[in-house]
This record gives sequence, structure tokens and C-alpha cells, in this order.
Amino acid sequence: MKRGFYTIMSAQFFSSLADNAIFVAAVELLKSEGAPEWQRAALVPMFALFYVILAPFVGAFADAQPKGKVMFISNAIKVLGCMLMLFGTHPLMAYAVVGLGAAAYSPAKYGILTELLPASQLVKANGWIEGLTIASIILGVLVGGQLVGHSVSGLLLSFDFPVFDTGVDTPPEAAIFVLIFVYALAAWFNTRIPHTGVTMRPLRQNPEQSVLRNALNLVPDFWNCNSRLWHDRLGQISLATTTLFWGVSGNLRYIVLAWSAAALGYSTTQASSLVGVVAIGTAVGAVVASMRMRLEHATRVMPLGIAMGVLVVLMNYIDNVWLAAPFLILLGGLGGFLVVPMNALLQHRGHNLMGAGRSIAVQNFNEQACILALGAFYSLSTKFGLSAFGAITAFGLVVAVAMWLIKRWHQRNCVQHADELHALITLARNDQGH
Repeated sequence: MKRGFYTIMSAQFFSSLADNAIFVAAVELLKSEGAPEWQRAALVPMFALFYVILAPFVGAFADAQPKGKVMFISNAIKVLGCMLMLFGTHPLMAYAVVGLGAAAYSPAKYGILTELLPASQLVKANGWIEGLTIASIILGVLVGGQLVGHSVSGLLLSFDFPVFDTGVDTPPEAAIFVLIFVYALAAWFNTRIPHTGVTMRPLRQNPEQSVLRNALNLVPDFWNCNSRLWHDRLGQISLATTTLFWGVSGNLRYIVLAWSAAALGYSTTQASSLVGVVAIGTAVGAVVASMRMRLEHATRVMPLGIAMGVLVVLMNYIDNVWLAAPFLILLGGLGGFLVVPMNALLQHRGHNLMGAGRSIAVQNFNEQACILALGAFYSLSTKFGLSAFGAITAFGLVVAVAMWLIKRWHQRNCVQHADELHALITLARNDQGH
């Protein structure tokens, strides 16, 4: 791997660690303020909100600027979201601002891989990035759980700054204050990311039109890119698979917290460790996939998605932590092995069709729209009395049935569009084509 790849990994690690720790802190902040259960569940769709709203713009912005600069600006926005949370803004609104930073960050984070590396290294690079991201999820959730726990928060709150009053008075506020510095560290790594040498794609500007009008002109281009990926015979399958996977995985992060409390009687700090256990399995699956899978064989992993959905339903029958831990590792492992090759295939097709930043923005739009829709469904269902066990059953069935339909879709393509698929798979084997 090129030297810049490791700088990207370092920046991604600390930014993602803070993203996951701030989620736990926000859950605990709402709980300490006496917010109802549905508001805590609503944190997930609120984080996804700007991914969906700004999808037509963030991809084009990432392609028009050096990726390291885009990632630096994005981390600065996340810091602003943390500060809003500390200064009394409703946690749901402040967390949405953190999501705004994440929405701008993602096209640059993944798009730079296709600028820096050939196609033959994309699966391996995605394995490392996903494995490191999962490691940051594990540590981030655990760090967030410990920061809001009595021992660490008590130590943090005991500090008394002379002259300056931070206004930090509760464990979740202390956690958020610490995480601002983690985002700052990620931003420092962003400044060290080298230029890839790829020509920037400047935003098309009409000097006679307003800034808003110029921005709105990007919407037709985005929808055209979205349509091109959904009509591509490999792009549509990988996009459907990753959209479903992240839609469910994004919400399972909170559902595991709720399930841990209902089935095992865990507190937020204790339950955060089980979210980390799922992430351990995902990291292992991602690394194994990066070593064993090739880009042209990515579609072979789809049966794992059906198995993953069945395992989610079976969670309802677990009430012992010693059984829960290996079960959740297996669940995460299937997900990691599924998503890495599919993600790499989607990046490859998107890079060839429209450019890295726009491709990732289309991917984010679809995935986060799925997170938003499923999260809104879960939050509203919770408000009207649906238990964590009922939500888990619904999510598991959605995954299993939807993955079976996607698999059937690909099988039909293999019969009806065999020549086109053969040409696309041949291109995936060729670095020069990428």
C-alpha cells in the first residue's frame, strides 16, 4: 500500500472512534434528561438525515477539492455538533450536526481509495479500512460507555479549571468534552494526507446565478448518477446489498443496546460492550474477506446475507451473556465478510461510471435513506409500544427476505444479460480498466 493509505487509516480511525463514542454519550445524555425511549431511538435516523438531504452536493464537493481538505472541514463540523450539545441545544438537533460532518466526510474517505489504489487492491484496502473502522467502533462504543460510567466520569468531573468555567456538570457532558479532542486529533491527521495527483472535477458555476441556484443545479447530475448505478448490472446488485446491510446494521447499534437492557438487564455502560462484540466479529469477517475474496467474485457472498437475517431473529431466544457473546461475534462476522467485497465492487463500478466522490455520495444516499426509513419505523414503533424483541424479529425477516430477492435478481441478470455481465466482470479483473 502507498504511504498515504496509512495516514488515511489513522484519520479514519480516530474520527470513527469519536463518532461511535458520541452516540453512546448522546444516548446517556437523553436518558439523564428524562427523554422518552423513542427519542433515544431517533438518534439513529437523525444522524442519517443530512446524508440523505445533502447527497446531491457532498459528492460533487469531494470531487472538486483535495480529499484531505474535505475530511478536515468535516471533522470541524463534528466538533461544532459536540459544542452545540454542550451548550444546551437539544441532543437530537446537535447530533444531526455531527451527522452533517459525517455526511461530508464519507465521499472523501472512500473516494480517495479509488484515486490512490488500482482495482486489484480495492478489496484489500476496503478490508483494512472496514476492519479498522470496526476496531474504532469497538473502542469507540467501549470508550463512550466508560466515559459515561461512574468511575471515569467521576474522575473527569473532579477536574476544576481555574478562572474558566467549562459548564460541564454531568457524566455525558464530560464524555462529549473529551471527544472534542479526539475529533481534533483526527483533523490533524487529515492535514497530513497527500495529494493523489488526480485532476479535480470543479463544480460547474454560472456567475450570473445565485449560490443557491448553482447548488440546485447539482441535483439533476446526482439523480443521473444514481440512475446509472441502479441500471448497471453489477452496480445495482452491490448497491442493493450494501444499502440493505447498512440500513439494518445502522439501527442494530441501538437495538442491541435496547435488547441488552430488556434481555440481560444491562446498563448503557454494560450494553455498550455487547455492541463492541458485534463489531469484533465484523472486523474478523472484513479482514478474512480482504484476504480470501477477489473483486470479480464479490456476488458469491449474497447467501451470507440471508443467513445473517435468520441469526438476527434467533437473538430473541438468547438470555445468557455467555451464549450471546459468541453468537454476536458470528453475526458480525457474516456481515463483515458480506459487505467488504460488495463495497469494493460498488466503488469500482462507481469510479468507472461517474467518479469516486459522486459514486460514494450515491451509495451514502441509498444506505442512509434506508437507515433513516428503518430508524424512523423503529422509533415510531417504540413510541407506540413495540418491544425490542419485536423490532429484532422484524429486522431479521426484512434482511433474510430482501437478500433472497436480491440474489434472485442477480440470477436473472446472469441469464438475461450474460454478455454484459461477462464484460463487466472482465473489467473488474483488469487494473487498467479501473
